[in-house]
Amino acid sequence: MKTGPHQNGAQAAVAKLGKQDGFMNDARIKIPLPPSMKRAEAVMHSIGAGKQADDLVLRMNRAAEAAAPQAKSLLVDAAKKMSVQDAKGILTGGPGQRHRSTSSAPPPSRSLRRFKPIVKKSMAKVKLAEAYDEIAASGAKFGLVKEEDANLEDYVTRRALDGLFVGIADEERKSARTPRLRRRRS
Repeated sequence: MKTGPHQNGAQAAVAKLGKQDGFMNDARIKIPLPPSMKRAEAVMHSIGAGKQADDLVLRMNRAAEAAAPQAKSLLVDAAKKMSVQDAKGILTGGPGQRHRSTSSAPPPSRSLRRFKPIVKKSMAKVKLAEAYDEIAASGAKFGLVKEEDANLEDYVTRRALDGLFVGIADEERKSARTPRLRRRRS
């Protein structure tokens, strides 16, 4: 079965990001604690619980890395439905550009719904949810954490999907530059 350039980009991004440290070692897509938890994180570090906050960050990224390969069919399907305008948006836009697409590709909410169960399974494997939800719920009670970031599954799913689309954009940029390089050498 022949694959198109967008599908190749999706497959390459999954291969790159779907391994240990694929998310963790890329500062552009590394999943931090939600911005609204920064104060709670600072408090944790000040009372000697910083290791717990760091462990949460590591586990969130490990969940995203584990979920990436399982999202391959979702991403390849989205790439198949991508228009030329979408591809140009990926090449010229910043992170999250794919989500602002207006084409026939699945809307972000549909992608999120399809990806969320995959992330949930990955999170269970790294035993993350209980610890995060406890900290986030406490932070939400005191107004330190936004309600939408208090649910770990939603937050990690959104950030992992954004990271995968950034990875696809990277691969698309590489493949777009390759023909120009070949032409110059000719």
